[in-house]
Amino acid sequence: MPKDYYNILGVSKDASDDEIKKAYRKLAHQHHPDKAGGNEAKFKEVNEAYQVLSDKEKRGQYDQYGQTFEQAQSQGGFSGFEGFRDFSSYAEGFDFNFGGGQGGFSDIFGDIFEQAGFGGGRTRGRRRHRGEDIQVDVEITFEEMAGGAEKEVELYKKVKCSRCEGEGVEPGSKKVECEKCRGEGQIRTARRTILGTFQQTTVCPECQGEGKIPEKKCKNCGGDGRVREYEKVKIKIPAGIKDGQTIRLENLGEAGERGGEAGDLYVNVHVLPDKRFSRDGDDIHSEAKISFSQAALGDKISVETIGGEVKLKIPSGTQSGEVFRLKGHGVKHLSRFGHGDQYVRIQVETPKNLNREQKELLERLQEIK
Repeated sequence: MPKDYYNILGVSKDASDDEIKKAYRKLAHQHHPDKAGGNEAKFKEVNEAYQVLSDKEKRGQYDQYGQTFEQAQSQGGFSGFEGFRDFSSYAEGFDFNFGGGQGGFSDIFGDIFEQAGFGGGRTRGRRRHRGEDIQVDVEITFEEMAGGAEKEVELYKKVKCSRCEGEGVEPGSKKVECEKCRGEGQIRTARRTILGTFQQTTVCPECQGEGKIPEKKCKNCGGDGRVREYEKVKIKIPAGIKDGQTIRLENLGEAGERGGEAGDLYVNVHVLPDKRFSRDGDDIHSEAKISFSQAALGDKISVETIGGEVKLKIPSGTQSGEVFRLKGHGVKHLSRFGHGDQYVRIQVETPKNLNREQKELLERLQEIK
């Protein structure tokens, strides 16, 4: 039964990207295996749904193909060029032969992929499956965004089995030729129709296309080459990253099956708001309050910046609402050297609860004016 990713996240089919992200964060937090009452199966299902619906290309394919999406995706038919991590899966999709003779589609595609060096022909079934990608959300403070940070997250994922080094073979044993496919990694079946005989090639279910199976499966991982464990990962957050940006860390996702390449880790960064500052591009905006006398006579005041306090000169006659620039006190540029600026908006505080002497001085000042 195909999965309804929209139903899993509890959103409508016309949900916006923000609605999908909010639904994912809520459910991922609710079902995380580390939490009391967490549900690993639900957590994995929510992650799977988000990986499809958060990607515009995959979402479009899912909306278009519906029930056939999962099957087509598993055969490498989606996600553009990236979907063909193993080009042999593409060739298998066309591996049939009219009339059972030579020179059919099977031979054509086999030759093309073999010549291109993509594991075509007889060796194309001998592949190792890449591990799943993982997504994780990390929250950082405004100051950590400005100065950069290092965060440690604990992931519950499939890692390489330490007993068999990911090969799935019990130590002291070895791999032997798969009897079901006789080492080919593929099973060929023929079907007769009125148009002729169609020959179809599928991955051997016994050896998963490798052509060999463990003589004795590893006792720790059952022959898969992976076990699910908690693993701590340190993530370096660059200074200047924006709220909602994603960092990709290669090969830090789940381990590949039987020693295959590991997937990637995608870190979604969320910057917590700060009452003192707001961000506009790489510039920072803040406010500073001064007294009536400071505005009238001028002064030097201390202003908070992301790098600490600095002095700001207030010229005499400053009006409430005026903005002053602190050059180079903004956020570090990610794509080039230097920093943005900080803009300080001045608020002149009107004095309250004046004593008699203060009132007389203001009255005299009003008379002079």
